[in-house]
Amino acid sequence: MSTQPQDYKVRLDVFEGPLDLLLYLIRKEEVSIYDIPIERITTQYMSYLDMMRMLDLNIAGEFLVMAATLMMIKSRMLLPVEERTAVEDEEEGDPRWDLVRQLVEYKKFKDAAQFLQVLEHRQEDVFTREADPAVPGPTSEVALQDVSLFDLLGAFQKALQRVGTEELREIFSERFTVGEKIDHLMEMMRERDQVSLTELFGRMHSRHEIVVTFLAMLELIRLRQLSVAQAGQFGEIIIRRAPEA
Repeated sequence: MSTQPQDYKVRLDVFEGPLDLLLYLIRKEEVSIYDIPIERITTQYMSYLDMMRMLDLNIAGEFLVMAATLMMIKSRMLLPVEERTAVEDEEEGDPRWDLVRQLVEYKKFKDAAQFLQVLEHRQEDVFTREADPAVPGPTSEVALQDVSLFDLLGAFQKALQRVGTEELREIFSERFTVGEKIDHLMEMMRERDQVSLTELFGRMHSRHEIVVTFLAMLELIRLRQLSVAQAGQFGEIIIRRAPEA
């Protein structure tokens, strides 16, 4: 039975697409983009997709198309070499090659966009003499900051794995709502400057509470009441109260 609460729906737009998720998994697994371990990456991709479905996040159709593509490539890779030869001759050998080309091209544009964003942030710190101090400058984006949705889903997945499978009586022994957890998180942020996701989830002993707390956190990030930051790539995720809150 699902632990998804039915009284409150959190709608968080997924601004990153399936290629972003694949690049994230490739970096996380520390594998070459030119030699993707397709079975391992496909399994993790489907796991993230399942989490997004469970949390009722908006999943664009492109995610499902990519899932089908990965499954097709995986099935082709499992074929004996002699059965793959004819098809591979028509499609440049490796069944992964078309996907690799997409990822390489996408990464080029993504890296260029990030470089331009860095230049833009630097320019925001430069003020001319004519600048009117009474006019506020552009506000920086708080939601997700340098932490992607996939980083958050990874931390969520670890928390669920820690509590393991629980009996139905444990799921329903104590019920929480997203609204209650929103109030709890805001009260916590008034009492302290920051808290790590590991510490936050470490106090919880049921999948239901972890799911509801995660949905509450996503809603507060969307509303720009909380901000999240990360100590290095794939490092600990820290939750803070947003400056505008």
